[in-house]
Amino acid sequence: MLHERFSRPLYLQARDAVAKRIAAGEWKPGAVLPNEADLAQEFSVSPGTMRKALDLLKSERLLIRRQGRGTFVNDPASEDRIVRHCNLRDSWGKALRGGIRTLELAEAMADELERARLQLDSNEQVYRIRRARACQGRTFMVEDVSLPAALFPGLAERNVGALGLVELAQAYGILLGKGEERVSIVAASNLASEALGIAEGSPVLFLDRVVCTREGRRAEWRRGQCILASQTHYAVAMN
Repeated sequence: MLHERFSRPLYLQARDAVAKRIAAGEWKPGAVLPNEADLAQEFSVSPGTMRKALDLLKSERLLIRRQGRGTFVNDPASEDRIVRHCNLRDSWGKALRGGIRTLELAEAMADELERARLQLDSNEQVYRIRRARACQGRTFMVEDVSLPAALFPGLAERNVGALGLVELAQAYGILLGKGEERVSIVAASNLASEALGIAEGSPVLFLDRVVCTREGRRAEWRRGQCILASQTHYAVAMN
């Protein structure tokens, strides 16, 4: 039951309640939700309030409606969810993720930049992952990723070599929210030049990305150096 005395609108409380059940695994990817009337009765809200909550979850790509079949929990690894956090596209507009190869993975005390970008306290740990992404046999990106250790406990002991952020979040029951990516042109580092097969100091696209959980906690800081082939591009949706 939701609480009208709370300052947050009931439809937001209902949205959060449904999202928590999904995160807890009560409704797994692909599961069909009860109908709106049953959910409204369960959460003690009007059908209109419940519909508004479900519409919001659909806009956040957590749910998907299938005409005549019902409302389903979206698969976090589906193309629809992945494109939210990947702006690199091939010539067909499909998210260009590529195969992932982990070069390094270590746990360490967060440094000053990591504390600032991930909004961590001075005594918090992070996992640092260095990865390479390849498409059709050619490496197109080298990335350094920092993850709060508290959000991903035991990460170093798990087999995460080929997992991107979306799959990692799914493995840990984390629902991802908004993200921000800064784009600039920089000179390729020595590591990037070797991995990308270009001369050191060559211009590369630098992608500085922070992604948050649905609750607003920062879950990832990624710095990627990449090259774009003639049939690839960086896309931004303006909603």
